[in-house]
Amino acid sequence: MDAIIDDYDQDQVKENVPSFDIGDTVRISTKIVEGEKERVQVFQGTVIARKGRGLSETFSLHRVSYGESMERVFYLHSPRIVNIEVLKKGAVRRSKLYYLRGRTGKQAKIREKIGGKKAQKINKESEKTDNDIEMATSASGSNNMENSFQE
Repeated sequence: MDAIIDDYDQDQVKENVPSFDIGDTVRISTKIVEGEKERVQVFQGTVIARKGRGLSETFSLHRVSYGESMERVFYLHSPRIVNIEVLKKGAVRRSKLYYLRGRTGKQAKIREKIGGKKAQKINKESEKTDNDIEMATSASGSNNMENSFQE
């Protein structure tokens, strides 16, 4: 019986979910059905909790707008979620950020994770590939210029 349920869960799990952690600021686009009309609504906030695993995994977003704080819980693999976009990576040392609930302004601010060794390594690799592309285009461009002058 468990094997049947596990197979069903694996079929329903989304494959293209971006990786995000506690403290990250994310923008979630969800489908909202109002009568016969269907529209996409965006909710942006800080991830304060992740629970569960597999098909029933959930995450909680916290946001403050107009002085009022609000939270919303989403199923990670819900068919109503259209898009998940990670805006900022947060540097936190807790697995649950429930202490943000009563705070506003600077008290509720989370430091941004600018990057460590991995991020620096990725940036250096991307710079190398950008430089290689520029060198290749400039070299081919200079050859074309020389050829045009010789004719």
